Amino acid sequence: MPMIALRGATTVDADDPSLLAEATQELLRALLERNALQPAQVVSAFFTCTADLTSAYPAQGARDMGWRHVPMLCAADLPVRGALPRCIRVLLHVDIAPGHAARHAYLRDAVSLRGDLEDAAP
Repeated sequence: MPMIALRGATTVDADDPSLLAEATQELLRALLERNALQPAQVVSAFFTCTADLTSAYPAQGARDMGWRHVPMLCAADLPVRGALPRCIRVLLHVDIAPGHAARHAYLRDAVSLRGDLEDAAP
């Protein structure tokens, strides 16, 4: 089965562990739903957060929803002047049927990051 990469991003209103977990879970569910995937098809997840999010790892939100078999890594975004604040990004590698067109997910204020994607809005 081929592997593809899915991208997504979302934002939170404040640096709070429960808000980070909730937003991360919403983002991951959106990516799975949009691409008709099951969690077992996720090969790995790479998360980044802006420097203003330090209260929790987004991977913890994924683990809390049962993603215990998925290798995950968290990192800090580059501190680019004028970047969208309080932003969580993810790059998922997934096993998927041949010919599947990737459907990415940009939620909440992160919709502004990739308006060029026709399915960016929830």
